[in-house]
Amino acid sequence: MTAIFLLWNPDRREGWNYAAVVGQVQETGRFHCEWPAAGAAAGSDAWLLVRGKHGTGLLGHGVVITAEPCSVPPTAAAGTASSRLLVAFDSLLPLGDQLGPELLGHALPDVGWNHIRHGQVLDPPAEARIRDLWRLEGPAPVPEPTLPAPGTYPAWAVSTVGANRYERDPEARRACIAHFGTSCAACGFSFEIAYGDAGGEFIDVHHTVPPSLLVSNYRLDPVTDLIPLCANCHAMAHLGVATPRTLSELRRVISDAGFLRGGTVAPEELEAHNEALRILGPAGSDPGHPPVPER
Repeated sequence: MTAIFLLWNPDRREGWNYAAVVGQVQETGRFHCEWPAAGAAAGSDAWLLVRGKHGTGLLGHGVVITAEPCSVPPTAAAGTASSRLLVAFDSLLPLGDQLGPELLGHALPDVGWNHIRHGQVLDPPAEARIRDLWRLEGPAPVPEPTLPAPGTYPAWAVSTVGANRYERDPEARRACIAHFGTSCAACGFSFEIAYGDAGGEFIDVHHTVPPSLLVSNYRLDPVTDLIPLCANCHAMAHLGVATPRTLSELRRVISDAGFLRGGTVAPEELEAHNEALRILGPAGSDPGHPPVPER
């Protein structure tokens, strides 16, 4: 898949509050923005270079979502662009913290950093080395243990689920889990049961209100608007649909596929079951269904 450079001069691009963009990426993991550039198709990696009085260097990584014909000359960089790209930036350094020419020149001496053009396509070996450098020197990834760090793998090799800021809000997540617990509301899977202490309190939370209904004064209710979902069910809630599947739809899909929903048996339930068997005695025993062992 193609990878390209996007050049940005902060003094020439208007209407872009870069500090706010960095904050949004840190909070939600994504920021979508249009860039005039040629030579890229949907799915291409895009590496953002800053150039101007603020310094020069590698500033960020994104993925091209769409590429459409464009007749308007670019305002973000010099040159002529024949396409308008919608780029999802997923990893950005604050302005001033970019990976500078000395570091870039040492890691990739044959790239020619002072002569890069806007929309220039990278050759695969150089792109692989930039990816390795970004993995070591780029920003810490947004905490999301089920996903690889942005920019460290080619876009075509990574499938992600978009999470909005409500799903990443730590307080909202804590309230949701306190109410529902950590088992998946759709399939019943528990990371703690499957992985022991390593999986304790680990679960995704899913925002049930469609994004189209959210307005600026929207107030989140963690109990009615969020549900715990395992990574698989969270992916299926979003996969191939414009509006995420509801919990009942997920359960129906699971049921139609023949999957038996799991559940957690509480110690009190086990104790009551064994006590019932003791009271019933041998007459109540079923040789095909032995008693549940005590814990």
